[in-house]
Amino acid sequence: MAKGDDIEGRLVDFAVRMIKLCDSLPNSRSGNHLAGQLLRSGTAPATHYAEARGAESDKDFIHKLRLCLKELNESHIWLKIITKSGMLPTSRLNHINQECDELCRIINASIKTARKKL
Repeated sequence: MAKGDDIEGRLVDFAVRMIKLCDSLPNSRSGNHLAGQLLRSGTAPATHYAEARGAESDKDFIHKLRLCLKELNESHIWLKIITKSGMLPTSRLNHINQECDELCRIINASIKTARKKL
């Protein structure tokens, strides 16, 4: 397994779970709005991470990782809004919230490590 494959795999799995979660939101004005926002922010980290792995420089690598982290942070907020609104049961959201937190920590640590190399 190449370096970074495990994180990329987790980000792809996260994106797939986000797609399924968005499809389960109510078909209402608010449900559709939240689904659209979460679908964009929840699927973007995997692609940003893939782009980071093919970065042209260390600065480009850090920039793309920061975009990945930004989208994960946004997803975290949308998940909080869905949780607090009661649109889905909290039990359904606990594990995905935890995974989002863990991915944020991993990407943030990668950014810090890459900055030290500069």
